Amino acid sequence: MDILKNTDIKFVSFRKKSYLLSGLVILVGIISILAQGFNYGIDFAGGTLLQLEFNQKNVTVAEIRGALGEINLAGSTIQSLSNDEFVIRTTQTELQERQKILNAIENRIGPFQVLRVEMVGPVIGESLKSLTVLAIIFAFIGIIIYITVRFQFLYAITAILALAHDVLITLGVLSILQKEVTIPIVAAILTIVGYSINNTIVIFDRLRENLKSKIRISMENVINLSINQSLTRTIYTALTTLLPLFALYFFGGTLSDFALVLLVGISVGTFSSVCIAGPMLLDFKKRVKISGKKVSSAPQREQEKELKAIKKVKKAKTK
Repeated sequence: MDILKNTDIKFVSFRKKSYLLSGLVILVGIISILAQGFNYGIDFAGGTLLQLEFNQKNVTVAEIRGALGEINLAGSTIQSLSNDEFVIRTTQTELQERQKILNAIENRIGPFQVLRVEMVGPVIGESLKSLTVLAIIFAFIGIIIYITVRFQFLYAITAILALAHDVLITLGVLSILQKEVTIPIVAAILTIVGYSINNTIVIFDRLRENLKSKIRISMENVINLSINQSLTRTIYTALTTLLPLFALYFFGGTLSDFALVLLVGISVGTFSSVCIAGPMLLDFKKRVKISGKKVSSAPQREQEKELKAIKKVKKAKTK
């Protein structure tokens, strides 16, 4: 059942509010990144990671930190996964030092099982940072080439700016909440890039089809029409993706941070595809001559004719 059939939302008309909202959110994120940076996980920062499951319930982070304080490691990162399961990340330690950590925790709190031990050197961590940046850059370059070939270069620039919008907001949330940046988090960010660009391309494809129509209407109305025609598909896709992610976030344990990044990124990506990409393309087209013609809004006296033309296009698409 198409509950959003024949919608006529003027997305382009409130584009300045969308720009302002996104700009404020991005600004807050950038301030956080500059002020406190990211909480790099062991994959990037190097060190030793211990995942422990205690036999007793209701163990607190404070108790574990107190035990680590006895061996001068109170500054270690401690993450609670449940009432009895914790992840501890310390600086690089040797086997004897790790045993001291385990003994100190057991003597102060009680018995536990070691579920996981990981060690990453600082050199490997720096290498992973460089590879991550390169992966994102190459992904953006590939997207620019693909959209330029399929549409136009101006469409590619618009899509990349919308993607940068999604990635910046997601990174800002990671910095603000000080969630650990690990390899799975990087994978989640690349997934967001793929999801968001897919939504944007669907709208651009509908826009291209409408521009080929013999019925002549202004670019602003064509963009509004194209977004509205794709709105049902966009919302249904977002909902069917977000629902399992909510379940993964609340019940996924160690995957909760991964799910959180996808929740933020897909929500922001859906918003940018609908409220940012199309309107931004219009603003660019107003300043750039395409095929020797400068795009502008239709004169006031032609608005009634355009409204009739839009109705004709809608009827043609529904047949």
